[in-house]
Amino acid sequence: MAIVMLTGGQTIYQRPLGVLMMDTKFPRARGDIGNATTWPFPVAYRVVRGAVASRLAQAEPDESLLQPFIDGVRDLESEGVQAITTSCGFLAAYQRELAGAVSVPVYASSLLQVPLAAQAIRPDQRVGIITARAVLTERHFGGVGWSSTDIPVVQVAPAEDSHFFATFVGDGMEADYDVLVREVTGVAEALVREHPDVGAIVMECANLAPFSPPVRKATRLPVFDLFTLGMNAYHTSAGSEFPAGL
Repeated sequence: MAIVMLTGGQTIYQRPLGVLMMDTKFPRARGDIGNATTWPFPVAYRVVRGAVASRLAQAEPDESLLQPFIDGVRDLESEGVQAITTSCGFLAAYQRELAGAVSVPVYASSLLQVPLAAQAIRPDQRVGIITARAVLTERHFGGVGWSSTDIPVVQVAPAEDSHFFATFVGDGMEADYDVLVREVTGVAEALVREHPDVGAIVMECANLAPFSPPVRKATRLPVFDLFTLGMNAYHTSAGSEFPAGL
C-alpha cells in the first residue's frame, strides 16, 4: 500500500476561493457572493471593518480603505486560498494594488468582465453596466485595464428612492425579495429599451447577482456578475479533474 503524506502549515484546509467582504448587515440572498450557499465549494471570508457602502460606492475611492483591503487579501492568502475576489465592484479602482500585494490571483471587480463581454458581442453593440450607483468613472475602468474610449458602455442604476438602494446602499435590515426582482428587472428592461444597441450586461454590484436569472430571461442577453467572476476564478485556479478516456 502506498504511503500518503499530508502536509500541514494551515489551520483550515480546502477553501479554494477567498472573498473580501464589505462591513454590512443587510440580507444577502442566495446568488450573492456573501451568501455561502451560493458556492458549490467551500469559501473563506474576511470582513474589512469600516468598509461600508457610503465609503466605497463613490466616484472618488476612499484611499484610507486601501490598506485594510490589502491586509485582507494577505490574510486570505495566508489561509491557503488559491484565488480571491471581493464583494464590491467599486474596488476596480484598487485592482492593481490588491493583485500586487499577494501571490495568488485577485479579481477585485465584476468590471474585469467588461472586455470579455465586449468581445463576445457585435462590434456595433455596447456593454450595459448595472451598478449600485451610476457614478463609475474612468478611474474604476482603468483600474481593471480598459477605458470607455475603447469599449463603449452605458451605466444605469436603481433609483435612489428604490427598495434596492435603501437595502444595499442604505444597509437596510430587511428586504422584500419580490420587490427587488421587479426593480432590478425593470432597470434592465429600461436599459435595453432606451439603449437598443446594448448586447450584453455586466452587473457591477455583488447584490445584483441573485437577480441575473430574471434579467437574462427578460432581456435575452448574456449577463455577467460577481458569481460568474468567482466561478471563473475558481475554475482557473483550483480547476476540475476529468476522468481519463471517452
